[in-house]
Order: sequence, then structure tokens, then C-alpha cells
Amino acid sequence: MNYPSALRARVDRGTALVGLAAVTRVAAGALLGTSLAVHVGRSGSALEVSLLATAFSLGIILFAPVWGALADVTGRRRLVLVGTGVGATLALAPLFAAEAVADAASALLPVAVDPVWVQVLVRGLYAVFIAGFGPLMLTVASERGGPGGRGRAVGSYNAFTAAGAGAGQFVAGLLLGALVPDGVYVVVAGVSLVATVAVALVDTGDSAPDPDAGSLPSEVKSRLFPAAGERDHLRTNGLGWLYLGLSARQATVSGVGALMPVYIVTTLALPESWMGAVLAFNPVSQTALMYYLGGVVDDRGRKPMITLGMAGSAAFGLVAAAAVLVPGGVAAAAVVALGYVTLAVAFSAMWTGSVAFVGDVAPENRESELMGLASTARSVGGVVGPLGVGAVATVAGYPAAFAAASVLALGAAGVVSVRVDESRPAVVESAGGVGVPADD
Repeated sequence: MNYPSALRARVDRGTALVGLAAVTRVAAGALLGTSLAVHVGRSGSALEVSLLATAFSLGIILFAPVWGALADVTGRRRLVLVGTGVGATLALAPLFAAEAVADAASALLPVAVDPVWVQVLVRGLYAVFIAGFGPLMLTVASERGGPGGRGRAVGSYNAFTAAGAGAGQFVAGLLLGALVPDGVYVVVAGVSLVATVAVALVDTGDSAPDPDAGSLPSEVKSRLFPAAGERDHLRTNGLGWLYLGLSARQATVSGVGALMPVYIVTTLALPESWMGAVLAFNPVSQTALMYYLGGVVDDRGRKPMITLGMAGSAAFGLVAAAAVLVPGGVAAAAVVALGYVTLAVAFSAMWTGSVAFVGDVAPENRESELMGLASTARSVGGVVGPLGVGAVATVAGYPAAFAAASVLALGAAGVVSVRVDESRPAVVESAGGVGVPADD
């Protein structure tokens, strides 16, 4: 289809802004998360490292649906995105004074204050604000794709987020060996500010407020905790079962992933710069896979890709555990990298299919809310997984904990296979099976 030149310019500019916002926002989060895990792991236990991931997931659980519902009710997605972006940047402030706070508190209290708890609390506070980004931007991408091209549009957006995650993890490996913690946090804050400026320029498709927006608190509450007779939208095509599968699968991946930076540096004895490169294999691979698998989701359906992605996630923990069985150095790094490539394929298929599924079944004016609930469902697993895997790793070691965690991902694939129904709408023949992105 031939677009007028002005329309092409608008579409290109819109895609570039969405990409910049996604890359920088996710890069900031990946850089912060990886850096904190390594800092805590240098002197803390596996369980203490896992608490960072748990705190982050708790923030997402509590606030992802809140920000999504708030945006739906008010119709002001851009305001919510900018406000939460500013809040996420400000949440980093206590890290710059963590040592001073610990010293001052120790002088006043009879026991020493462990600075690990400052880092855990900041990680959770950061999540409270960053929870607003994913659901709203996924809604923007979903709406741009429309019914026929939703998978491709979501896949394109997810490719940007994967690129950001890869960049953040790779840079973390470099900065950890070159800068003191405060220097790393300055970089995180700078990237976070760029993300906030970028999202302020994105056309988020703001709509008219919900008629009940005047009673905002009660309306948000009713969306987050619907009455018994108002939950039919959670049963459409087995949506509730999909949420359960997302949670169980995420317990595997978050549990293993939370400990991987420390596992790579300590157990496998690889340099920190190697760690950053190995961790980047997952998101970098996703960058190439997301858009392609988005097209497969549109052509072949949502359910098969979700099921295969959840089953494939189980292999990640098993391959990571096997890294201790090979000689160290390059061989161990190659095994872990293989595990992350496997995870990239699995996650790309599962998440692109899941987001397209939610977009298919979401009622009008509830899409951001249900996208937020999808993030919440994943984050429930992100709370349980790190705690459980961290506890097992403390007692039985990392490989045993990783292998045991894989069972949950296999169970998730079984639940989706049995209880979720396909949601892909018929594609209009005149569109050739390819949706045209909505105007910016």
C-alpha cells in the first residue's frame, strides 16, 4: 500500500519515538537490576540476592493494574507514563546516600543496619513506578496493529524492549568493573530521564475520560476487584487460566534469572564483563525474534505459541544447571548463552502470543487494565520464584535449584494447553493477512 509522504513521515517518527522510549526505559531497568544483584551478591547470600527480584515483582503486582486502570478511566495515558517515569527516576535517589544512611542509622541504633535492605527497598520503589510503562505501551502497540496485525505490532514493540534489555545488561557488565556503585546509578538515572522525555513525545492515543471518571477511586477499585457478577471478561477464552500459566512460568524464569548474575560470576568464575555479554544473549536474540514470531502469532494463532513458549522456558533452567558439568571459561559461558537463546525463543513466542490474546478478548476501555493484570500475573511468579529458588540454592546449590524450578514452566504449558481457547480473529482477505499499523 502506498502512503502519502507526510503520513509515512508521521508513522516513521512515531515508530522511532516508541522505540526510543522502550529501549531506554528497559535499558535503565536492566542496568539497575543487574548492578544491584552483583553488588549484593559480592557479600550477601543467594536468598538476599533473590529478595531484589521479589521486591521488584511485588511493586509490579500492586501497581501495574493500578496504572493501567487509571489510564483507562482518565483517558490520559501520556500523563500517567510521564508521571511514572519521573517517579522511577526519583526513586533512585536513596541509592546515592545508602552508605551514609547506614552509617547514621548504625550510630543511633544498637545494631548495624545492613545496606542490602536499602537496595531491596529502592528496587521495590522503582518497580512501583516502572509498572506503569509496560501495560500502557503494550496497549498503544496493540491498538496500532489492529485485529489483523496485532501480533506484528506487539512483536515490533517487544523487539525494542529486548534491545533495551540487552543493552542494559551488556553495559552493566562493563560498568561494574569500571565504576563505583554511585557512578553506575548516575548512568541509570540519566538513561531513565531520556526515557521519560521520549515517552512524552509519543502519540499515546489518549481518549475521552470514562463517564465515571469523577469517582476515580471507586472506579479503579471496581476494576481491580470486580464484584462476583462483573468478572465475565476474565473468563473469555480462558483468560484467567492464561494468567495462571503466566504466573507459574514466570516463577521458573524469575527464580533462575534472579540468581544468574551471581551464579555466573561466583560458581562459574567468569569475569563480570563476560557476565554482561552472556546475559545479553537473551534480549539480543529476542530483538530478532519478536517481530518474526509476531507474524507467526497472527498467521498460526495465539494458543500454540503461548503453549510452546511456556514449555520451552523449562529448558532454560535445565541448560543453565548443566553449565557446571563442562570445563570452565568459554565452554561454561557457551552453555549459559545457549540457555539464554533458548529462553529468548520461548519468551518471544509466549509473550507476543499472550499480549495479542489479551488484545483480542479485552472489552472496550479495559485493555490497559487487562494488560496490567497480565504483568501482575507474571509478577506473582516473580515473587514466589526468586524466594523459592533462592532458598533451595542456599541449601542445595544453584544447579539443583535451577533444575527443580523448571517443573513449574512445564506445568504452565499443560494448564494453557487444556484450559485456554484460541482467540485469533479471522483476518480480512483484502488485507492479505497483514494488518496495517494505525496512524501515529
